Amino acid sequence: MSGLIGKKIGMTSIFDENGKNIPCTVIEAGPCIVTQVRTEEVDGYSALQLGFDDATEKSATKADLGHAKKAGTSVKRKVVEFKGFDSEYKLGDAITVEQFIEGEFVDVAGTSKGKGFQGVVKRHGFGGVGQATHGQHNRLRAPGSIGAASYPARVFKGMKMAGRMGGDTVKVQNLRVYKVVPEKNLLVVKGCVPGHKNSYVIIEK
Repeated sequence: MSGLIGKKIGMTSIFDENGKNIPCTVIEAGPCIVTQVRTEEVDGYSALQLGFDDATEKSATKADLGHAKKAGTSVKRKVVEFKGFDSEYKLGDAITVEQFIEGEFVDVAGTSKGKGFQGVVKRHGFGGVGQATHGQHNRLRAPGSIGAASYPARVFKGMKMAGRMGGDTVKVQNLRVYKVVPEKNLLVVKGCVPGHKNSYVIIEK
């Protein structure tokens, strides 16, 4: 699927033609530079590698510097491959937000906010004991029994328990594009997308 790399700016709301208030996310989408062209003959598949957001040369490795020099651009902080572009692009071409059309639907993937070590009520939506009986005294948010006794004498993989929450790659599908602002490289989509402000997101058509 063709797409772009972007940066989440934040949320706002706009009114549609019926006067309904629509919550929206503003994304700085592109411009992205083609840093490598994958071909069937050389790589076994066709794709475009896009780079977004300039990095300093001081923070780049020699491999990164050589890779960017070949494309005639600066070193990029975020590099992602996309398949399925309709148009033919060559090394060093810039792809802008203008490839998106108002009214179409896109998928947006990003890294969700990290929430640290959380219990089962917040992490998995357990109800807790809710001040019921069964002799509960001070364990209203405890997970309770996890089922393992002398057999099978172990905890099954995937058991819903406390642990690290967030920091996962999350994709939100079928978000409607409400506005495209080419002069500022902005994309306004309906609803929320994963990640904190200024985090990188991948927008796919």
